[in-house]
Amino acid sequence: MQEILYLEISTSDTTAVCHWLDTDFEPGTTVEKVLTPQGFRLRVSNTTISTEIVSEKLPSELSVFVWSVQRTTYLKVFRWADKPFPREQQILQRLTTGIRSRFPHEYPEPPTINLSEQSIFEALAPYYPLTVKYFQKMPNGEYDLKRVYWWEQRWREGVRNPQQPRQVVFSHRSKAGEQRSPGAGESTDTNSSLHPQYDLIYIGGALGVIHAAVMARLGYRVLLIERMPFGRMNREWNISRDEIQSLINLGLLTTAELESIIAREYKDGFNKLFDANNPRNLKAPVLHTPTVLNVALDSEKWLHMCGQKLRAAGGEIWDETEFIRADVHNTQVVVSVKDLTTQTEKQVSGRLLVDAMGTASPIAWQLNGGRAFDSVCPTVGAVISRGFEPGVWDSQYGDVLYSHGDISRGRQLIWELFPGADEELTIYLFHYHEVHPKNPGSLLEIYEDFFTILPEYRRCDMDKLVWKKPTFGYIPGHFSVGSRDRTVAFDRLIAIGDAASLQSPLVFTGFGSLVRNLERLTTLLDTALKHDLVSFRHLNQIRAFQNNIAVTWMFSKGMMVPTGKFIPPQRINSMLNNFFGLLADEPPQVSDNFIKDRFDWFTFNRLALKAARNNPALLLWIWELAGAKDLLRWTRNYLDFSRHAFVRALLNGWFPRFLRRIGPMLEIRYPALWLQLLAINYSLTAGIARPQNLVSQVTSKAMLQKPEII
Repeated sequence: MQEILYLEISTSDTTAVCHWLDTDFEPGTTVEKVLTPQGFRLRVSNTTISTEIVSEKLPSELSVFVWSVQRTTYLKVFRWADKPFPREQQILQRLTTGIRSRFPHEYPEPPTINLSEQSIFEALAPYYPLTVKYFQKMPNGEYDLKRVYWWEQRWREGVRNPQQPRQVVFSHRSKAGEQRSPGAGESTDTNSSLHPQYDLIYIGGALGVIHAAVMARLGYRVLLIERMPFGRMNREWNISRDEIQSLINLGLLTTAELESIIAREYKDGFNKLFDANNPRNLKAPVLHTPTVLNVALDSEKWLHMCGQKLRAAGGEIWDETEFIRADVHNTQVVVSVKDLTTQTEKQVSGRLLVDAMGTASPIAWQLNGGRAFDSVCPTVGAVISRGFEPGVWDSQYGDVLYSHGDISRGRQLIWELFPGADEELTIYLFHYHEVHPKNPGSLLEIYEDFFTILPEYRRCDMDKLVWKKPTFGYIPGHFSVGSRDRTVAFDRLIAIGDAASLQSPLVFTGFGSLVRNLERLTTLLDTALKHDLVSFRHLNQIRAFQNNIAVTWMFSKGMMVPTGKFIPPQRINSMLNNFFGLLADEPPQVSDNFIKDRFDWFTFNRLALKAARNNPALLLWIWELAGAKDLLRWTRNYLDFSRHAFVRALLNGWFPRFLRRIGPMLEIRYPALWLQLLAINYSLTAGIARPQNLVSQVTSKAMLQKPEII
């Protein structure tokens, strides 16, 4: 018996597929179709079927059957005999074409709702029944489901109107030609004589409060503005000890405080992709990553601790306050906001605005002319307090990347599982997704998947689970060709975290990348503020770009099914197993460095060549998924990565020591040049296997003192 066809059918209605196979599909006049419970058998008309089991006497038949998993229908065709069935290729082509025509890819839209007439539960129940059922079991389920709906609608609006992003940043600079303005209008500078109330205004209270607390402790006047009640999180955070050490280095946390916010530190993390349908050479063992995302933080406790530190250092927090617009003047930026509790609008001024609003940031969309992100990971999940039967999962272990099936309705679904305090488990379901106007990516659709297929992933009775809170969001990806390919700044404005697409290709969100680069961003921003270097050309240097991350975007691209396209269902799992199989054969430090973006040019090339030798079809598969345009962009990434590796080899041995010697003199006389050289130094030393202390002695001393406010 030989498998000759494997199809993913983009529907959860397996009964409709069976009905079509039974009644509508016609294989041809010379073939007899014998119906079965889940498909049919094809045999040549008027032929007696032998019941002998020896290979040369096997019946000349095709078996066609379907099954359902992951809210998706799959079809396989097996040939019984060793020789091809009569007109076999024509039958398979007719079957494939008919299935694709009858069950094309569908990308459902969330309904338009009016919450003044009905609750969010009533509005969404006909479309997402399980999502509504289990959100109703969560403590703040109604509020959180409104948040999911709002987040998806805002994301879709940004994707659908990329050429005309809503303008929220306006320039009022009086010097013509000094401003790099993405379509902003000019007007009289009516506020230029006013003294700014704050040095830094942060919009976004999740990642924003971490950086805001650091800057407030350096002596800056800081205001944090958050749309939700402060401290509410719709995602949990995991990290490793060596990465979170930067928070201790910067003085934001003591060792004792760090221990108090660690909910769980597990022994090992597993990476395993489904390989039942993969060729033998593309199956892989479990990849163990014991020091990747193995520290689970109590995110809400951590946020409140940062908020306390921010307030203790003189900072302020305005929560339940929505950003409306920013007006940039010669000496300040004026931010208009709305208090959501009173529905009143007000203004506040500062020297610098920091955008930490995440993927749906209207500022990010405007600054990049609609090309804020090339890809996204729609991510949903929940924190479950208890309810799993004993033996289902050992809380000393986590799932870093796991799949239990092949491509599902045009997406390769991937699970993550992280143990928390006591019996808590945080479980995520996500997929890598190419942003497309017809298919922006849906949180509500994948939530319905989550609540339907969770028992397929980990054995459980859904009605016995105790739900603590949902976790959801859009994790962005930006495929930069070089360090200046993306705009992260404007005069008196800079973006951080997800708003700056500060992320990694495989497992890290904006939180992990922000923490790993916190020292870098803090040092550069502190230098810019001390010397009033707040124009676009200075602030746009304050970024956490790494050439090695840019070159690995092909891994993300290889996990995306292009909108409207059907590819072999096992294709993405085959590519991932090829990669993870190589890492499993390497010493643990190699896989740890690779996943944490600490690999060098030689390591990347060595692993890439091994992957190509193991699977010569890999380049063709990438071509089919990425296309000529993106392969050309990747080639430019690779050339930039190679050039950067050469420059690093020339400068890395002496350049940091040289900066430490000339720093005191250079910073005083030529502050703009000093900022540029610091940024270059970070770009040379970030992303290496043995991270160095990148802050020069003079900068370290300066950061411990209250800065001079200009």
